Amino acid sequence: MLHHITKLIAEGEHQQLDFKFEIADAHKIARTLVAFANTDGGRLLVGVKDNGALAGVRSEEEYYMVEAAAKMYCRPAVDFTVKEWNLNKKTILEITIRKSALRPHYAQQKEGDWIAYHRVKDQNFVVNRILMRVWKFENAPTGVYLKFTGPEKFLLEYLENNPSITLSKFMRLAGIARNKAESILVRFILLKILLMNFSENLTFFTLNPTAKLTDNG
Repeated sequence: MLHHITKLIAEGEHQQLDFKFEIADAHKIARTLVAFANTDGGRLLVGVKDNGALAGVRSEEEYYMVEAAAKMYCRPAVDFTVKEWNLNKKTILEITIRKSALRPHYAQQKEGDWIAYHRVKDQNFVVNRILMRVWKFENAPTGVYLKFTGPEKFLLEYLENNPSITLSKFMRLAGIARNKAESILVRFILLKILLMNFSENLTFFTLNPTAKLTDNG
């Protein structure tokens, strides 16, 4: 029977799994902790190289650095559990972080700034203003409403004929200010009409293929 850790490593890094050869920077690991807590939760395997090779934990200090990162460099603090596994005479730490009801969590940078991160596939991204507003309003007791005025209609028509749009392009083509454009995108996301997508240097929006749109004139 395959070892639990072997099965996890076989999955490769993804949105809920990250490998760390070693923990040498508490500020840096705090980014991963808050990214997991802000998204879908996940597991961090310490003592595993990026290619999945077992390296083993080098020192007990690595656990204490994770603990320090979670308590001192995450705001609010991120809760985690840890299991120690021995595989091929190497010690692997499995650190589990649950999706948090307290999001957004922020990670402190070495310069002192506090920045929120979220997890997309196997990468951590800075939370932008639109996603932050989505989180703020997704549990609002008053619900979400949307008026289909000119900019809203333009956005839907554009995306019916083009694969995606960015915030800046929407502002420019619709001739509206940033705050109004962001508000429209936030509401479309909350209503599950749009999906927000992330790449290394770009955030873009696409129609949700499962959305059911009706035109009431």
